[in-house]
Amino acid sequence: MSPAQVPDGSDRGAIILIGGAEEKVHDAEILRRFVKLCGSDRARMVIVPTASETRDKGQRYESVFKSVGVRSVRSLPFETRSDCERDDWLGILREADGVFLTGGNQLRLSTTLGGTSAAKMLRRLNADGVPMAGTSAGAAFLPEHMIALGEEGSTPRGDMVTLAPGLGLTNRVIVDQHFRQRDRLGRLLTALAYNPFAIGVGLDEDTAAFISPDNQLEVVGSGALTIVDPSAVEHSSMDSARKSYPVCLIGVRLHILVDGATFNLETREAVSATAASRR
Repeated sequence: MSPAQVPDGSDRGAIILIGGAEEKVHDAEILRRFVKLCGSDRARMVIVPTASETRDKGQRYESVFKSVGVRSVRSLPFETRSDCERDDWLGILREADGVFLTGGNQLRLSTTLGGTSAAKMLRRLNADGVPMAGTSAGAAFLPEHMIALGEEGSTPRGDMVTLAPGLGLTNRVIVDQHFRQRDRLGRLLTALAYNPFAIGVGLDEDTAAFISPDNQLEVVGSGALTIVDPSAVEHSSMDSARKSYPVCLIGVRLHILVDGATFNLETREAVSATAASRR
């Protein structure tokens, strides 16, 4: 799946990937920056709480976004595939200046939204310039390839991860969330061993990757972002790896980036926060 075609003379909307447990009260830097991209207090914000089994998750995020200055915010609780075809909800979504997908279970997102009119509209909106953010499961779902299930641990293994199709806003990254907190380096490496084209983005909690329309990624938040770049891999044993056995990967590049650092998804160049501030 390729990202939706961007109209001539236009820019794709920003894509914001959040590792979960983002600060919502005292210093909600990530959410405030997202809201600014959407138009600040003039933004019409839509919350998609589909990933969560908590029925009031959408309403809770409505309150959060109002607390950071958004006047117009609406939760669209797509719980069934038929919900994703409702003309009234699609009409609200069509007018959004920004869309936020909550955390929960990313398979609820892919199995409920995948292939529906709501999913097609989300892709079209982003191609037309509307910023989209996801936290935790919402972040995992936004790219083309999604980690659906996996195990903890730092060593990649043949049966460590299950992949599923995501929304497809970008095909350049595979995301894993709660990264350091849940010891997920191994499953991100396993996912990349299946598809070395993509770049692995491991998001710590309260940490976000802001991806601009020109594919420049900037880190925002209190934690770290782990970039796993498989473009120079010389050898992978994934094709012959047995279940539960480790996978050999030679030539993987890894970067640990903190607030203000950048990574270019096209040139694959990482720049520290200090160096980025001088540019």
